[in-house]
Amino acid sequence: QVQLVESGGGLVQPGGSLRLSCAASESSFSIYNLGWYRQAPGKQRELVATIAAHGNPTYGDSVKGRFTISTGNAKNTIDLQMNDLKPEDTAVYYCNAQARRATSEIEVWGQGTLVIVSP
Repeated sequence: QVQLVESGGGLVQPGGSLRLSCAASESSFSIYNLGWYRQAPGKQRELVATIAAHGNPTYGDSVKGRFTISTGNAKNTIDLQMNDLKPEDTAVYYCNAQARRATSEIEVWGQGTLVIVSP
């Protein structure tokens, strides 16, 4: 019903920047919320940032002031601008979408894109 494709991951030095993008394609369901989560090896998945269709963005405490989530130029696309990256930001970053159709709601995850922050 909904497919997510992430891009923009890679290797960067501490203090550097990366920009992640997520493109969502819909079929019948309408997306009302998009966001990013991340998971480091051996750690639980955590919230990075979310943005609702008609709401304000929210951020996890660990990325406040450094990351910015925004809607892209294309429909149902979001970007995550990551600045002042730190080694602890190393993780697989997953795009997340929440969508609804009538009384049905679904949550969809992308395949993930790897971000490595290392000297």
